[in-house]
Amino acid sequence: MNIITANLNGIRSATKKGFWEWFERQDADILCLQELKAHAHQLPPESLHSNYHRHYHFAEKPGYSGVALYSGTQPDAVHIGLGAIDPTTDWSRFDREGRFVMADFGKLSVISVYFPSGSGSPERQAGKMVFLEQFLPLIRRLQDEGRELIICGDINIAHAPIDLKNWRGNRKNSGFLPEERAWFDQWLQAGFIDLFRQLYPEQERYSWWSNRGQARSNNVGWRIDYHICTPAVAACGKAVSVFTDSWFSDHAPVLATFDLLCAQSASASTSAPLHI
Repeated sequence: MNIITANLNGIRSATKKGFWEWFERQDADILCLQELKAHAHQLPPESLHSNYHRHYHFAEKPGYSGVALYSGTQPDAVHIGLGAIDPTTDWSRFDREGRFVMADFGKLSVISVYFPSGSGSPERQAGKMVFLEQFLPLIRRLQDEGRELIICGDINIAHAPIDLKNWRGNRKNSGFLPEERAWFDQWLQAGFIDLFRQLYPEQERYSWWSNRGQARSNNVGWRIDYHICTPAVAACGKAVSVFTDSWFSDHAPVLATFDLLCAQSASASTSAPLHI
């Protein structure tokens, strides 16, 4: 079972750079996209794959945010927006920005999520912290209800010094603030697994590079795109790779491979197997 997560920084821009030609060669079962920066009528024809069930959460603001989830197998249920699964919490400000799609396959749920960025102003950072404070109880509740989870997306936090090149110079910057990292610690302490770091404890790999200076050519990057899993699913993880041979965005696609039979057993699914 292959699951790709990719922040496209604009689906139309990434299409022009060859993203879908690359995707055709990946044999992916599920594709999670972030930062579509488009509405339904603006989606490129190349992105409308007939072999995949496609689900979108578009932002209200034109050219902003937006996420998608593609799956070869039809989900048992799809939830668009955080308010769809947590109506008792006020998610309206974030759901207007198009940040969340969850697809259920038996007891396994795969999520495409785009966390807010705190860069730019104290108000944006305050909003990001509200999102974090509301998100963790929701995900823990899903776990407590018996759902196995694979949470894919741009989390906009580098968890540890190994996850960004210039960590000393970024300790006061959004994405590596102590309070953000402490929140990430709480997430992992709640029993969730950063699949890449579980498989490669000492490996320095990044998934985002600033467009400023020579960040990409000098590999001055951040690892902020993740597959976060519940333990039973994480135990099925075989490999995670970051694709940097071609560039479709300021982010690189991150590809995770799971043992299919193991994942099906972990999810105790009665739905169809996850394959195309």
